[in-house]
Amino acid sequence: MSLLTAAAALLGAGITLWGSYYLLVGLMSWRRPMEYGRHPASTRFAVLVPARNEELVVGSLINTLLMQDYPPELYDIWVIPNQCTDHTALAARRFGAHVLECTVPVKSKGEVLRFAWERLSRRGYDAVCVFDADNLADPQFLREMNNAYRAGARAAQGFRDSKNPYDSVVSGCYSIYYWMMDRLHNGGRAGLGLPAMVNGTGFMVAASVLDRMGGWRTETISEDLELSVQCALEEVQVFWAPKAVTYDEQPLTFRESVKQRRRWTSGTLQVAGRYLPAVGRGLAARPSGAAWDVGATLLIPAYQAAALINLAVSALAAGQMGPEGFSPLLCAAGAAGSLAIAALGATLLAALVLTVEGKWDRRLGAALACYWLFLLSWVPITIHCMFQKTTVWEEIRHTRNLTAVPGRGKAPAL
Repeated sequence: MSLLTAAAALLGAGITLWGSYYLLVGLMSWRRPMEYGRHPASTRFAVLVPARNEELVVGSLINTLLMQDYPPELYDIWVIPNQCTDHTALAARRFGAHVLECTVPVKSKGEVLRFAWERLSRRGYDAVCVFDADNLADPQFLREMNNAYRAGARAAQGFRDSKNPYDSVVSGCYSIYYWMMDRLHNGGRAGLGLPAMVNGTGFMVAASVLDRMGGWRTETISEDLELSVQCALEEVQVFWAPKAVTYDEQPLTFRESVKQRRRWTSGTLQVAGRYLPAVGRGLAARPSGAAWDVGATLLIPAYQAAALINLAVSALAAGQMGPEGFSPLLCAAGAAGSLAIAALGATLLAALVLTVEGKWDRRLGAALACYWLFLLSWVPITIHCMFQKTTVWEEIRHTRNLTAVPGRGKAPAL
């Protein structure tokens, strides 16, 4: 056996073991999710909406928040404009939200949330819910988070749906990605009794948890993943609340997608560099499934890099199998075969999730066909970020101004 063949076998075994773990997690998503029961409305929520140049869409979110099936005296909507050059604050006030202007320099969404919580923490809220300004909230969102809170959850992630899955191939790929994250990642972890991952928007965290952590203290540009890790280190379970639904606007172009995913990947690398040692020490002192799982999540960029190396090594090993020495044709065929198997697997799995989640629609056909390519494009983004990280949150303009929650009927017109 050649050195390349041995290296390919070793790398392949490691990647197979990693993939087997995620396959097990995904299979557990078919277990019935935890029921939180129905509880009287009593949780007092601060609804926080960081916003930068969102005057075109923030009103629609506020409308859906004002139309919650939840007593209005038990929640306040706080829009936190930051570094705006438009009329976001004016729009928020006109639609009926409280406005808390961010008066300090900020480089990330987490810093905006820290600013807001420092000023709101003494107002007697039981928990905060966080939305992006481009979202729409299902009318039952706060009631479902109240159910989770009253059942004992002190952090919870809701179902992240899409409000524009049919606008472009890119927005369709994003939508499929989030539906798979909902079903296979968070749903699977719920099936195993592991924490869900805070996923950027549509989540709840108790004031008592923030007090225990010393306030909102995320410092990276991936504040959601960082909060997930902080909860794991503090042994706070992030519960999965799939009935609390948020509709998110997805990017329309590949260029916007690359910019956003560079930020996500850079943030993951930031969080990994900052917290992996602490996660390792925690595992050594007190092994737990939650710590193991969050550590595995932080290593996803390393897994992507390893998969790329494995592809190259396997292709080179295949090229050596020619009867007359190294064969470029066999090398290319080996790489193409590995990519074809990965593409077929990703497509079939995505189609299964679309079917199970009731999201199957012919308008998603092109996105489903390109989904494997969307995932593959993440690999060069990851490699680039390993050498040149994005450290500042970059604005992505949102313009998809829907006036109704998808499938929920018509909301008041703007």
